[in-house]
Amino acid sequence: MLLPKKVKHRKWQKGVYKGKANRGTKVSFGQYGIKALEIKRITSRQIEATRRTITRQLKKEGKVWIRIFPNKPITHKGTEVPMGGGKGDVDHFVAVVKPGTVMFEIDGVTEELARKALKMAAHKLPVKTKFVKA
Repeated sequence: MLLPKKVKHRKWQKGVYKGKANRGTKVSFGQYGIKALEIKRITSRQIEATRRTITRQLKKEGKVWIRIFPNKPITHKGTEVPMGGGKGDVDHFVAVVKPGTVMFEIDGVTEELARKALKMAAHKLPVKTKFVKA
């Protein structure tokens, strides 16, 4: 699973999720990719599941690029913990994805195989996606 080696602050605030992506909106490494159509937080587990699905579909052909990285820590307090006592411990890391972000890219395979692999991969993600070509 992906997680940062080091973060500047251990616990972050939630922040406001709005707007469109202004970086990482074009397919730049491979030939085909999947682009997010809505704002969501994608966990490192979901990214890993998606990556495994794509590589399994490609059967050791081609190359895969992961264009998102989970660098935002999400905290969680245990169940039945009384109010107060501060913020909970870091539970997992997420990548905040905005509409227009290209999340995964593929190269070295036919378009038909790329479409199939990325369609299977999209089922593992909590966002609506779209297949894009370079």
